[in-house]
Amino acid sequence: MDHDLGRPSKIVCVGRNYHAHARELGGHVPSEPLIFFKPPSALSAAGDPVLLPPGVGRVDFEGEIAFVVGRRCRFVREEEGWDHLSHVVPANDVTARELQRADGQWTRAKGFDTFCPIGTPVPLSAVEPEELRVETRVNGELRQEGSVREMAFSPPALVAFISRIMTLEPGDLILSGTPEGVGPLLPWDDVEVSIPGVGAVANPVRSGPGAPWRPVGGTATGPARSMSRSQLRAGPPGRGGG
Repeated sequence: MDHDLGRPSKIVCVGRNYHAHARELGGHVPSEPLIFFKPPSALSAAGDPVLLPPGVGRVDFEGEIAFVVGRRCRFVREEEGWDHLSHVVPANDVTARELQRADGQWTRAKGFDTFCPIGTPVPLSAVEPEELRVETRVNGELRQEGSVREMAFSPPALVAFISRIMTLEPGDLILSGTPEGVGPLLPWDDVEVSIPGVGAVANPVRSGPGAPWRPVGGTATGPARSMSRSQLRAGPPGRGGG
């Protein structure tokens, strides 16, 4: 990795934390935060390729504002949530969308190696946390925009909720959700997630190695290899909402 904060013990992610994104995936914002994990083995750095596994179908970008936990905590009060976060970092919650829909739970769809590129963390003390924004570009085209103020559950609320369930350790990552505009990635794309005033994580997209073990929604080559980007965009991403 391109920073010295160490390897997180866990990556806690939040689904459907923007109303418009929940709607675009055919869902709604839940009454409580919808959390799931990505494994630390999914982490990659800026410049590392996002590898599209063969046979999984559509793979989407999801630009997010991620936060680093600064100290060990449990049962944090919401009004103290910011005090337990030390850094902010751009992240891409890459998702195998068809697997997400097929499996019901999201471990496989979210957990492939290279499916969590992150940039260089910046201390929260150096930014205005309530003004943070995220932008995602594919091949230079702006595809996503969102802000902390648009989140259904604020970062302090997420810290409070997650810490009621599990102990958060220093270095753990919290991915706070993605705004509307998610879409497919194809080999030889370039995807960049940026937080203005913080930094960016940019990655090339390449075909992953190996043979497909379970074709999803198509032939062994997978629909993402035989369909154009316009066809992929036209098709509904299906219920999910990570």
